[in-house]
Amino acid sequence: MENFDKDLRSIQQARDLARLGKVAADKIADYNEEQIDKILRNMVRVAEENAACLAQMAVEETGFGKVEDKTFKNHLAANILYNSIKDMKTIGIIDEDKENKVIKLAEPVGLVMGIVPSTNPTSTAIFKAMISIKSRNAIVFAPHPAAAKCTIKAVELMRDAAIEAGAPENIISAVTIPTIGATNELMKSKEVAIIIATGGPGMVKAAYSSGTPAIGVGAGNSPAYIERTADVEKAVKNIMASKTFDNGTICASEQSIICEECNHDLVVSEFKKQGGYFMTEEETEKVCRLLFKKGNAMNAKFVGRSPQVIASAAGFTIPTGTKVLIGRQNGVGEGYPLSFEKLTTVLGFYTVKDWHEACELSISLLQNGIGHTMSIHTEDRDIVMKFARKPASRILVNTGGTQGGTGASTGLNPSFTLGCGTWGGSSVSENVTPEHLINVKRVAYGIKDCTNLASNDPTFNCIKTAENCHGVQNQFMNMSPAQIAAAAEVLNKANNCAESTNTCTECNSENGKNEELLDLVNQIVAAMKGAN
Repeated sequence: MENFDKDLRSIQQARDLARLGKVAADKIADYNEEQIDKILRNMVRVAEENAACLAQMAVEETGFGKVEDKTFKNHLAANILYNSIKDMKTIGIIDEDKENKVIKLAEPVGLVMGIVPSTNPTSTAIFKAMISIKSRNAIVFAPHPAAAKCTIKAVELMRDAAIEAGAPENIISAVTIPTIGATNELMKSKEVAIIIATGGPGMVKAAYSSGTPAIGVGAGNSPAYIERTADVEKAVKNIMASKTFDNGTICASEQSIICEECNHDLVVSEFKKQGGYFMTEEETEKVCRLLFKKGNAMNAKFVGRSPQVIASAAGFTIPTGTKVLIGRQNGVGEGYPLSFEKLTTVLGFYTVKDWHEACELSISLLQNGIGHTMSIHTEDRDIVMKFARKPASRILVNTGGTQGGTGASTGLNPSFTLGCGTWGGSSVSENVTPEHLINVKRVAYGIKDCTNLASNDPTFNCIKTAENCHGVQNQFMNMSPAQIAAAAEVLNKANNCAESTNTCTECNSENGKNEELLDLVNQIVAAMKGAN
């Protein structure tokens, strides 16, 4: 193997891990709730003990985000997640409808493949390992090449913690030679039961195109609307807390601010007070050129960077204490770069007349991250319900997008895989949990006599239904079962014959002994044509 090229070694490793992972999946499928919970608790302990060092590794390797915020993300993926799922039913009977006599039972899917992004590498690895174990599955990871070391370390810690608590060998693993070839090999492996793809649009599309069942999540482009009834100080505080968290690397974070003319001055003043810097038109153009090199895809060099780094690279200075760069925009789409997703400390800024214009603008912005998330700050419930019709899977109210979308500050399930629904090309629209990694079987008892369902159903009238066939029913009602069978045979031969029933010598000669039956068939055919 040492003499083989890197891509060949990585592909072989992917195959080996898939086979070993399938064996582990078959073993853990027989574990009970006590065994699973013991494993999870040990994984949480180890994740908490190593949360800070994993965060440090991630920042050093990728250059994205902040150590303290990545530490909290690791905590969310372990401790907060565990408390959310510990009582979730994922083994045996999970529901029973005694009235209708239907029992639901959970079965693991088998081997899960986890695709990990570079923006949230260690927290995503911990999260996916946790939900896989909770649902009695094994998991094999495909790390992002730009975050391979920290991802592999997180996986190794979770693997050792799980095995220490009684899990099978190879229950959690990762490709240590990450290549596109290895990722593709895993996605198409017959041992892999399902893929959880968290990453760029290309990787998510590849997962759905692999032929293996997949849960993929798309990009976000969340607008935040500060409506006229909002507590502006609180709204800005939440937005700033969200956008500055890990330097904006969470896909649910705000990408554009929308305010109304009537509260514009107050909103601008509050942003400035809390560390927002409104760039000049020239500075905005410089930042746009810096952030977007090819089309609307963001330059990875500036993902998760501080405003100081971005401003310096763009060639202008900003006040001390600046937390976010804000650029005014007058449109959406081509020619307005800040109307697209920016996983960094930069926001677009829009002003509208009223909520009607805010609705239209939100829809336009969401087209570049459709199905993901949007937020609204208001005290008017009617406005909230109007915005609830927008094409976003999460409508967050009076909270930050980062904290609200991941479930840290809302009642949503804690998650680092946020579904975008069919709007965004995803198979799920909610926050992914262990429940997405189980097969649900249903045991259903007979509660009705299947021998006379039609005759005992007061809502079904066979005669009335047949009368709608313009006389066809009358022809069949006067025929014996033998005649119906014979008629069907004649019809079948007629359909397969190159000539019509009336002129075909072969058909007429075969049925010449029963001209009455042939005539009846022709009547039925005529009646059917009339019904059509």
